[in-house]
Amino acid sequence: MFTKKKIIQYLALVIIFLAAIFWIYSQLSTNFETYVEERNFNEIELFARTFPEEDVSDENISMWLDSVSDMIPGARAAYLGYDFDTFQFSASLGSQPLINLYNENQSTPDFINATDSCYYLVPMRLSTMYMVNYSLDSDETVSTRENSLLYFIPIVAESGYEASGALMIAVPDIASTGFESLLRTLLAMLSFAFIIVSFIIMFTRDPITGFLVLGLFVIVALFVAYPLFEAVRLSFVVNGRLSLDTWKACLSPTYLQALWGSLKLGVLTATSSTIVGFLFAFLIERTSFKQKKLMTTLATMPMISPPFSLSLSIILLFGNNGLITKQLLNWNISIYGLGGLTLVETIGMFPIAFMTISGVLKQIDSTVEEVALDLSATRFQTFRTITLPLAMPGILSAWLLVFTNSLADFANPLLLSGDYRVLSTEAYMIVTGRNNLGAGAALSFLLLLPTLTAFLAQRFWVSKKSFVTVTGKPNTNLTELTNAPVRRTLTVIAWIIMGFIIGLYLTIFAGCFVRNWGIDYSFTLSNWGEALSRGWTSIRDTVLLAAIATPIAGILAMVAAMLIVRKKFPGKRLLEMLIMTPYAIPGTLIGISYILAFNKPPILLVGTAAIIVINYVIRELPVGVENGITALHQIDPAIEEAASDLGADVTTVFRSIVLPLVRPAFLSSMSYTFVRSMTAVSAIIFLISARWNHLTVLIFNFSENLRFSLACVLSTVLIAIVLAVFFLMNHLVKDDKLTQKTISSR
Repeated sequence: MFTKKKIIQYLALVIIFLAAIFWIYSQLSTNFETYVEERNFNEIELFARTFPEEDVSDENISMWLDSVSDMIPGARAAYLGYDFDTFQFSASLGSQPLINLYNENQSTPDFINATDSCYYLVPMRLSTMYMVNYSLDSDETVSTRENSLLYFIPIVAESGYEASGALMIAVPDIASTGFESLLRTLLAMLSFAFIIVSFIIMFTRDPITGFLVLGLFVIVALFVAYPLFEAVRLSFVVNGRLSLDTWKACLSPTYLQALWGSLKLGVLTATSSTIVGFLFAFLIERTSFKQKKLMTTLATMPMISPPFSLSLSIILLFGNNGLITKQLLNWNISIYGLGGLTLVETIGMFPIAFMTISGVLKQIDSTVEEVALDLSATRFQTFRTITLPLAMPGILSAWLLVFTNSLADFANPLLLSGDYRVLSTEAYMIVTGRNNLGAGAALSFLLLLPTLTAFLAQRFWVSKKSFVTVTGKPNTNLTELTNAPVRRTLTVIAWIIMGFIIGLYLTIFAGCFVRNWGIDYSFTLSNWGEALSRGWTSIRDTVLLAAIATPIAGILAMVAAMLIVRKKFPGKRLLEMLIMTPYAIPGTLIGISYILAFNKPPILLVGTAAIIVINYVIRELPVGVENGITALHQIDPAIEEAASDLGADVTTVFRSIVLPLVRPAFLSSMSYTFVRSMTAVSAIIFLISARWNHLTVLIFNFSENLRFSLACVLSTVLIAIVLAVFFLMNHLVKDDKLTQKTISSR
């Protein structure tokens, strides 16, 4: 591929392109400077015509000079009076920095030429720019110096034939400097893109794969690495200077104890959630359990509501003055602390494990299980030696996802932690309470250490084993691996868990019709009218933005998973780590990082819908990639190789082979993205604007203001919307025969 002829052609092409870019830059820069100069001259001459000729007192002239910034933003002016006796101009009124500048330079050739031009009634701009102090207080402790253009405009006397004075105006060169900086940035990005794209086209055998890899790298570099770099940079800056004081404070025993608390909570939550999630996934996907659709819907409900709604239900039912613990049973127990947090996070996060493991169990070809049973293995032996090992990639992925999600959670610990300290809450409080963005960034980055450790360990283990079961010959039969007593036991456990969760949601639903929970339990419908009237705009915005983000995140996740699993390219591990990184970082830091990165040119996104959609996609992309990687580990690459040998390109293989085979993971990824987009809180709370609001932020505000009934109404509406979308997806996109199983007993 790297022949001498191709290298020479490539270098010649790059040189020609760069020369063209340089010519474009010089032309645009020159034209813009000409435009700025003409515009300034027109505005300055127009301002000079407003000279207060009727009353030329010093007070009126000073007021007139001060008004120059109203016509020309950032400009400063000084009046040069003409002395007919000495035939000289002297600065007397206006901006003191300009008066000082004139007095220091009036004998220089530039200033002499300028005053001579004014004497002959010819306006002039100095070719040399000067540094002008634009903000100088009385004690000279505050100053802002700008590189400025100096204009000298004559003030024509009433006779019309001579100058009665001159106007000296300094205009900061911000517009042209900013334009040139933006132009250089854009053209540099265009040049870099051309160099990379032309290299891929000329020196790779599979340009489409190269473009896909390049596109993913651009996405994660722009929306993951760049914002995090801004956050890291801020953590090393104190009062505008490079310093390690922030990190020294964050590595103190107090915050290390909070880190240990986060790790303990994460391990307990991930383990319990994975166990519960596997129980539900196995019962639904690998047994003859009858109410599968109902149980699937109920098992995903904790993902549908805002993350803090279950905590509120727990407090109302089991808190210090809870309805059950205090009013009914009079128990003297506290739900606050590690136990309560583990319970709430397990309920709220086990659907992540359930959806991940469910997609894996659905993909397992039951032929190997039938063979084991035919060879006289017991059902338990078959489960232990066949089913469980094949599901292990999904189990490990589920554990990792729940673990990272628990580390990043701050809403539940904020309500239920009590004296128990976790690092995500400490980071949130130090950012929102003390406005110390650098310390919040440093604390949040400490959470990356355990997350990346778990991630790399899981990847190393999966890479050493083979889990291929989908070979292109699907088996639609599924042999029952549980006998009646075991199946009934699993069913009872599942319904007990579901009963508890349903009770929590009934508490939310009941709150919609209560006048004032905890004080006045009388029935009312007024909450609905008030909540819907105040929340209609937020409901509309939330549904629209989530609907836009869902397909983008789903397709992007499957493309990334296919490239990571099936292709070899430089930087693959780096790409995978960058994709997974946003899941480990608290949403507060993501929101703040996005504000720091995208609140300035050339990428100005703050206040737009785009930054919210991008946040949805980037934040939830790791789940889709994990689901896709897990599913692809079970698909024999020979299927795709056969399609490629028959002439199919990468996009055709992905569309016609990979996507149908990973369809369960694809649908799970899209469903998860939609749900998380609808229920996001931590990052979104920093990214909403007056034009684009979010439903969960409004619910959170109602909860903070003790308007629990209104929060319950909007939570119920949110749950209903997500359930309706799930119902629509399940009916518009029917499951195919590849993943349908017919249960048979042995």
